[in-house]
Amino acid sequence: MPVTKLDITSVTPFAGGQTFGDVGAYNHLKGTAHFSVDPLHPNNTAITDIELAPRDSEGRVHFSADFEMLQPADPDRGRGSMIFDVVNRGRKTILGFNSSPRAMDPGAPLHPGNGFLMREGYTVVFCGWQSDVPADDPDRISLYAPQALNPNGSGLTGRMLCQFQCNEPTNVFLLADRIHDPHPPTDPHEPGATLTVRDHPNGPATDIARDQFQFVRVEDEQVEPDLNHVYLRNGFEPGRIYQLVYTTTGTDVVGVGMASVRDIVSFLKYESEADGNPCAGTIDYAHAFGASQSGRFLRTYIYYGLNNDEKGRIALDGIIPHIAGGMRGEFNLRFGQPSKDVCYIIPELFPFSDVEMTDPVTGASGSLTARLEESGNVPKIMFTNTSAEYWRGDAALVHTDFAAMTDAAESDNVRRYHFAGTQHGTGTFPPETIRQMDALKGQLPYNAVDYSPLQRAQLNNLDAWVRGDAPAPTSRHPSLDDGTGVESYTLREKFERIPSVTFPPEVTRAMRLDYGDETHLGRTVKLPAEQGEEYPAIVSDVDDDGNEVGGIRLPSVSVPLATNTGWNLRHADNGNPGLVIGITGGLAGWTLPFHKSKEDREAAGDPRPAIEERYESRDDYVEQVRQAASDLAAEGYILEEDIEREAEMAASRYDYWMNGNGTA
Repeated sequence: MPVTKLDITSVTPFAGGQTFGDVGAYNHLKGTAHFSVDPLHPNNTAITDIELAPRDSEGRVHFSADFEMLQPADPDRGRGSMIFDVVNRGRKTILGFNSSPRAMDPGAPLHPGNGFLMREGYTVVFCGWQSDVPADDPDRISLYAPQALNPNGSGLTGRMLCQFQCNEPTNVFLLADRIHDPHPPTDPHEPGATLTVRDHPNGPATDIARDQFQFVRVEDEQVEPDLNHVYLRNGFEPGRIYQLVYTTTGTDVVGVGMASVRDIVSFLKYESEADGNPCAGTIDYAHAFGASQSGRFLRTYIYYGLNNDEKGRIALDGIIPHIAGGMRGEFNLRFGQPSKDVCYIIPELFPFSDVEMTDPVTGASGSLTARLEESGNVPKIMFTNTSAEYWRGDAALVHTDFAAMTDAAESDNVRRYHFAGTQHGTGTFPPETIRQMDALKGQLPYNAVDYSPLQRAQLNNLDAWVRGDAPAPTSRHPSLDDGTGVESYTLREKFERIPSVTFPPEVTRAMRLDYGDETHLGRTVKLPAEQGEEYPAIVSDVDDDGNEVGGIRLPSVSVPLATNTGWNLRHADNGNPGLVIGITGGLAGWTLPFHKSKEDREAAGDPRPAIEERYESRDDYVEQVRQAASDLAAEGYILEEDIEREAEMAASRYDYWMNGNGTA
């Protein structure tokens, strides 16, 4: 059995014992999951370097992971469905479905928000999958993976690439994404180490001389022999994009993270109470949700087809890769950095879609779901993206036949949804001018559209679809066939009509990247990659207000008080103001309200009709929002319970902007 032990170390009442509808109270379980997998089993051989991990006397590979669960205190009163939260860099994300307040501190108590997941009776599971989450951080959920070793027991040696971007001047970076486990150089004086800089991910790179950077840490003008950092003598300039390539020794078998997800889910679904399963007999179906990095993990999990356990049973019945665009990541790669969150340097972007397509440039053919289809166990999948991933340049590749430049066909088990007029992370109102998570400024206030109502309905729709109770609502996204999908660069004139809006000098597009001839083996032998032709960047067309016309339009977009986008340029205070926010880190959009009156907007030269020109009164506006929300609920895109929530939020927005807040 791959889960040899689930060691539960604490059980406490969730949210102080609060009860949730007919389901009642929940418990919060914490512990450690212990795994043992057969590296030679056909359902494990897709894991890169699994055969190089240490084995026990029976030939099995061992690892462990942090585990947590929110479970109905009376499991028989639950829904019988599990939602697995693919934690993002060790942080829990799924409570965003409850509109829970964001916690900057990963150790903060979990907040139940509006209680949606609990009222609906879902069992919520968290388990470590990411091997470079620092093990000494008790507030993050980690995976403790084995190392890949040479026959003599030494660590592997090879090349790796790090990318850096700062928001204020600095001379030093950790050799990792953010605060994750670094990979020190094998030789700190390596003459072949390279550092380059560019201003745009699609633009040319400039070499930095080798004598200008060192593998040391400098703090308070003191040089420390710390090989986990890189130091640049003249400093890293804010906003610019730096890429460092060097040789390192030692790599985890990072792909066992996919086995940890599969096997803990199978354990909780299928194993008995005697085996130590706290969910025995109470879970019929299991779904997974992953956002951003974690959504890219799920796309990688799908691509490798690792959803059948060692007994051939399906683990996940439903999968939601959210805000992942068309990208995957370094989740099954030798010297992979699962934490890496950078555009267009991820190996093996193609294939993007759930249907087989051929790249007209490289001639490569394939489908993201081909291996799942070969296995005979294909889960239901909902690919969801915001406007930000479209403006990054890759989201539309999920549903575009870019050889014919038409909409691609769609698999029976797949839906594709675009949340129109939204940014990478759900917006907060009033709009932020300085982003809370990293103190970064945009040229315009950040996008304020809260898309959690779409996620709540989506999860219930997925569960019903998996159960065979009802088909999921039809896909909705920018379409080349109906004209709602256009190339991003064509929208310059529409946006530049709006005062104070600067359109990106150069849009971003995904690129074909050549990492050498071993990427299919999970190895990158050409670093940095050789850049090839760009893919087309399709986004939703916009109306005269600059609001998107393709995708699922929440009332904030369809009955607007503002223009809402998925792109935002960096502020000059943070460097490189011609670049969109999110080349590293969270992609951002902007929300720019309409003027209150015709006189105000004419004085500003704003062609967008004023609020008073659009709506007869506050009540008129709120009623139009209520009707738009009712229409979405009738189509299945939001829940009935969220209709009045949308109306209440609309009233707050109206009052805020009509009282002169945040307007020009």
